[in-house]
Amino acid sequence: MVEVMVTIVILAIGLLGLAGLQSRLQASEMEAYQRAQALVLLNDMASRISANRANAAAYVTGTASPLGGTAVCPTATATRQQIDASEWCNALEGAGEADSGGNSVGAMVGGRGCVEDLGGGQYLVTVAWQGTTPISAPVPACGQNLYDGAAGSACTGDRCRRVITTVVRIGNLT
Repeated sequence: MVEVMVTIVILAIGLLGLAGLQSRLQASEMEAYQRAQALVLLNDMASRISANRANAAAYVTGTASPLGGTAVCPTATATRQQIDASEWCNALEGAGEADSGGNSVGAMVGGRGCVEDLGGGQYLVTVAWQGTTPISAPVPACGQNLYDGAAGSACTGDRCRRVITTVVRIGNLT
C-alpha cells in the first residue's frame, strides 16, 4: 500500500511539472507568433519606403507619435505615402483578421510603428508590441513608456515592450 502511495505522489509531481512546461510553451509560442507578425509588418514598411524612395522623408513619424496602437490611423489618400501610412497603421492594429465580434486581432498586442530619419538617406523603421513576460527594456525609443502594466505589475519600466528594427538606405543616384 505504501508503495502505491509513493508511486502516486511521484506521478503527481511529474504531471504538475508537465503542466508547468505546457504553460511555458504556450507563452513562448505567443511570443514567437507576435515576433513573426512584427517581422512581416517591419519588412512591409521597409519595402514601401524603398518603392517610394523619392518621397522617403515623408514617411518619418518620429518616436513621439507612432502609428498603430491606440492612435487613430490616418485616412488621407492623396499621395502614395499617405496610403502607405494608413495601410501600415491598420495592419499594426490587426485589420488583417477579425474575431466573431468584428474586433481586429490579426497582429501583435498593442502593435506600433515608427520611422526615424537617421540622416544621409537612412531611415530606421521600428515595430514595437506588448510582450507576455518581462525582460530587460529595449533601447529603441518607439513606443517607449506605452507598455507598462498596472501598479504592482511585473511589466514596469518598459520590461514587457518588444521591438525590432531595420535600416532602409536610400542611395543618391545623382
